Amino acid sequence: MAALVIRTPLHFRDVATLALCCALPFTAPGRSEAQAAGPAPIRGFPQDALAERARLESVIRNTPDTARLREYLRVMSAEPHHAGSPMSRTVAEYALARFREWGLDARLDSNEALMPYPVMRRVEMIAPTTYVAQLQEPAIPEDHDSGDRNQLPTFNAYSADGDVTADLVYVNYGTPDDYDELARLGIEVRGKIVIARYGRSWRGIKPKVAAEHGAVGCIIYSDPRDDGYFGADVYPVGPMRPEQGVQRGSVMDMPTYPGDPLTPGWGARPGGRRLDRSEAATLMRIPVLPLSYGDALPLLRALRGPVVPNDDWKGALPITYHVGPGPARVRVALQFDWQVRPLYDVVVRIPGATYPDQWVIHGNHHDAWVNGAEDPLSGAVALMETARSFATLLRTGWRPQRTIILALWDGEEWGLLGSTEWAETNADALRTNAVAYFNSDTNARGRLSASGSHTLETFVREVARDTQDPATPVSTLQAIADFNVRRARTAADSARAREPFRIDALGSGSDYTVFIDHLAVASLSLGHGGATEAGVYHSIYDSFDFYTRFFDPDFAYGRAEAGVMGTAILRMADAPVLPFSFSDAARTYRRYVGEIDSLAHARLPTDTLDLAAVRAAVDSLAAAGARFDSALASATGHGGAWLTRNARALGSIDRDIYLSERDLANERGLPRRPWFQHAIYAPGYYTGYGVKTMPGIREAVEQRNQAEAMEQAAIVATAIQRMAARASAAARQLMGLR
Repeated sequence: MAALVIRTPLHFRDVATLALCCALPFTAPGRSEAQAAGPAPIRGFPQDALAERARLESVIRNTPDTARLREYLRVMSAEPHHAGSPMSRTVAEYALARFREWGLDARLDSNEALMPYPVMRRVEMIAPTTYVAQLQEPAIPEDHDSGDRNQLPTFNAYSADGDVTADLVYVNYGTPDDYDELARLGIEVRGKIVIARYGRSWRGIKPKVAAEHGAVGCIIYSDPRDDGYFGADVYPVGPMRPEQGVQRGSVMDMPTYPGDPLTPGWGARPGGRRLDRSEAATLMRIPVLPLSYGDALPLLRALRGPVVPNDDWKGALPITYHVGPGPARVRVALQFDWQVRPLYDVVVRIPGATYPDQWVIHGNHHDAWVNGAEDPLSGAVALMETARSFATLLRTGWRPQRTIILALWDGEEWGLLGSTEWAETNADALRTNAVAYFNSDTNARGRLSASGSHTLETFVREVARDTQDPATPVSTLQAIADFNVRRARTAADSARAREPFRIDALGSGSDYTVFIDHLAVASLSLGHGGATEAGVYHSIYDSFDFYTRFFDPDFAYGRAEAGVMGTAILRMADAPVLPFSFSDAARTYRRYVGEIDSLAHARLPTDTLDLAAVRAAVDSLAAAGARFDSALASATGHGGAWLTRNARALGSIDRDIYLSERDLANERGLPRRPWFQHAIYAPGYYTGYGVKTMPGIREAVEQRNQAEAMEQAAIVATAIQRMAARASAAARQLMGLR
């Protein structure tokens, strides 16, 4: 899961907490007493609607119940429920029953995808001594779910079948930079098995880069320096990964495309067309398997060759870290049952009263590698309470202006399967109708993090301004600012903590990927966390017992997540004028251009990359953003009755506003990976999860490909100019209303 960070200014202050049934107005943070007589503005709404917004939002934020969250989590995490298993359907049907019990229109949407289960796994050292890896996480008496039956064994999904024996080479984190370091040492990995530690890059990058360098197999282990005893006591005494704990996970080549490997770009419906497995570009070409640090230690201890080149290569095992190759000689033998298996998405639809063909979508996945209390059920149960809050609001007579779709996706852990196949199946409708996609995943104690489309930056700031931090008597926004100040260790850190509010960009790693990267739907990922360092990710120890002890014991952060997400959905669904900000986008894109310019000066011959057209496009977007801001303020300043009279025209204008994100799509996609079509955001080809902004230009510069960088700069400039033209048109139409 990619780390998400938002930076906020110190001058925002808390909103007065709303009483449960109140119609009290919002008070903007940091306002004087005289100013506080009026409600804080909400982008896209008139001032005379704010009292009613406060009433509706108080229901959304006060309905979520910690006892219910705890009960949902207890039931849904009681048994292993990996995608494709009967228990995955059982968990989906449990959520479906709750949605229907609350009076919501909900159904199961079934797709299917290739999901290979392991049938044989063996790792053994045959020289200079012998050792057979345990490949088994032991049950812990203090955790009653750790001994459950039907656990998926420790493995990496979409590894190749194979039986290979070779000398071992330690490659640190297995990133391209690490292989450059090995080359400087004169170490060759061709024909070898590499052992890499988890961290620094997404796991699927490690065997991908290993195979590109000629390795015949890959082992990925969890070093205790990264999530074991180096940080704190191990489970069950503390929260860190125990000696035989293992991180499962997919190694599908998701930077090429996520979703079912056999249906790239189209939905995997039962009976539909599929590639032959030999044609699938995202399946790993060499065998790869994860190990615990208990199993990795004998292998690493037997390595000789040069001592690792620097401290960055040293883990926390009680050995001197050598690179090899050998004399450790290792056999890796893997075999999988390659079957297409079912996916069960749960989809709730709340029809819009005024604009039913404009959709606001929120999703979280429900499948797990094992019991999955934190990943993903902590976010899934919050979505369920968000849904119940909307059901409560519906009973008061309220109807959303736009259609709200809530979804619990299946198969996320394998490669974003359920969300991708649903979105590819419904791609034409989504390109036309999707206003925004809101994503959540894991949730735990800590600050709110936000990443996404920068047209939604002001929108997120206002949601954070108007919601309550669950641990302190301040707003979510102020809690983030306070966290950044506490974390500052240098003057530069302190200065950054005082910068204006920012959200981060999205790469990949969760279910937003198909929406933003493929369909160019404006997207946000919101979630709490970061207060607890833990080492149970994708292991049998991600359990109800662990979660309620270390992550969110009183479910206060689950309740906060349901309220924050509900507030965001409610505002986007009801805003008379959609609260996008092209000024925010322009400011951020200008920063990206500056970063790429600096990178080009370091990587390319002097003055060989001309970014003038991109800068001009950003200037056009900034000017259009200023006109749109003025027009939006003027329109909402006319008041609610005027906006209601112009509802039909506003529906057309709003469509232009949200289709502005589509303007950033290039139907040819990125070089060598056409599935990724957004010109501003994509996961890096060698980062997996981590974002590359303006990726076509940036990655060409990183590869010192001047011609491709210039070609991609023209594509980015054209995309931003399209957005600017649409923003200007929306501004003109708003100003032309009477």
